[in-house]
Amino acid sequence: MSLTLHTALISTMVIVSAADGDMTDRETSTIGAIINFLPVFSDYNEDHFLGDARSSMDMLNGEDDLDDIVKKIKAVLPKKLHDTAYALACDIAVCDGQLSQEELRLLEILRHGLDVDRLTAAAIERASAVTFARL
Repeated sequence: MSLTLHTALISTMVIVSAADGDMTDRETSTIGAIINFLPVFSDYNEDHFLGDARSSMDMLNGEDDLDDIVKKIKAVLPKKLHDTAYALACDIAVCDGQLSQEELRLLEILRHGLDVDRLTAAAIERASAVTFARL
């Protein structure tokens, strides 16, 4: 799969969602809501989402390990979107109210692979946690 800016961001969300072996309905709907809402996706054709998500899953199930996938994502994204990609990953990781060890490990791989500094990562993680807090 050759990545574009949009598919790199979508792949980031999909691989976090699938990290624990189960893409929940809440995770899938959150990815859709993010695509509908964020300006970075304003010129993305939403009709391509299912195919792009499937391609992301294929990449995850393919020969590349997670580090290689993150390298591909990083290669496509401009530096100014590395923090954005990490924030999207954190949002998906916490949106269903469960944070698995696999998701935590993938977030760590993404943080290092995208060169997100620890202080920025902590702020992003906290923002995601409070955004998706439940009663």
